[in-house]
Amino acid sequence: MKTLTLAALMAVTSLHAASAEQATLVINSYGGPYEAVQREVIFEPFEKAHDVKIQVVTVYSADMLAQIRAQKDAPQFDVVQFSGGQEILAAQEGLLAPMTEGDLSYAEDLYPFALEGLADGRGPVTMVTAMGLIYNEETAPKAPVSWKDLWDPAFKEHVVLTDLSNTYGLQSFLMMNRVWGGDMDNWQPGIDKVSEILDDSVIITSSPEIQQNFAQNDAWIAPFAQDYAHVIRQSGLPIKFVVPEEGSSALYITMNPVAGRPNQDLAHELIDFSLSPEVQAAMARKMRYSPTNRTTELPEEIASEVAYGEALEKLIRFEPTKLVEIAPAMIADWKQAIAR
Repeated sequence: MKTLTLAALMAVTSLHAASAEQATLVINSYGGPYEAVQREVIFEPFEKAHDVKIQVVTVYSADMLAQIRAQKDAPQFDVVQFSGGQEILAAQEGLLAPMTEGDLSYAEDLYPFALEGLADGRGPVTMVTAMGLIYNEETAPKAPVSWKDLWDPAFKEHVVLTDLSNTYGLQSFLMMNRVWGGDMDNWQPGIDKVSEILDDSVIITSSPEIQQNFAQNDAWIAPFAQDYAHVIRQSGLPIKFVVPEEGSSALYITMNPVAGRPNQDLAHELIDFSLSPEVQAAMARKMRYSPTNRTTELPEEIASEVAYGEALEKLIRFEPTKLVEIAPAMIADWKQAIAR
């Protein structure tokens, strides 16, 4: 009897020790609906499947890069998400732990572009959103078809532009610059053209502000992304996303393991889990993100609202390494223009 009691005691002690030693992964997300959906379809299922605790901290991409730089000698995050190419700088500075295709069970199912960064020490592209135009179907005088419609007098005083400090704003500006004859070595055409409509536009700095402007300030048109158009529609506003005739740019979201952290294998598993066709389909269904796993199947009503299949591979991609180099000067020119 004493032996059984001792065995039971040892078992209980062992369970308490195992519970106390439960692994924890710390990851950033972007708040709001995005973070809520990630918790539902990625983090919580992964916690249950792997008996791990995932601590989610709301930190946007630019601030996330600043934080892991400051924490270089004692990193606090296990996995970081970036949406503006910050993973390029982070990898160059040795802040990320390199991955290989062998770390991902879904590697063979991904579009080639999703794995391109691995060779340079970056994580895979887990989702894509396309940049285009969103407009109010009920109040806008017509449906826009071109990036140049932002300059159409029909939309005057009802245009919303996003500051270039925001990834969506930067990607939108690159497309506007492109259609007016500029390129990544010359963004003056874009600056000049935007200057023409600054007095008749509202400039925002964060995604929630765009919903506010469509809801309260009689906005009719804005360059923005397919995923956030869905978020605004879900709030009850009659917003529609259109791909302009000149095309749409692709904005990549990556997941990256942080250098110097324990539980690297578990971090790899979390990233791999986010690339499963089931998770990819859920993110498309709930947030209208384009999947990077080619085996993901979407019903027509969802596929019609995202870049999917061949359309995904035809998106315009501004070379990310080049963009990281020129962005500071481009943003400085933008700020000078809007300050006039």
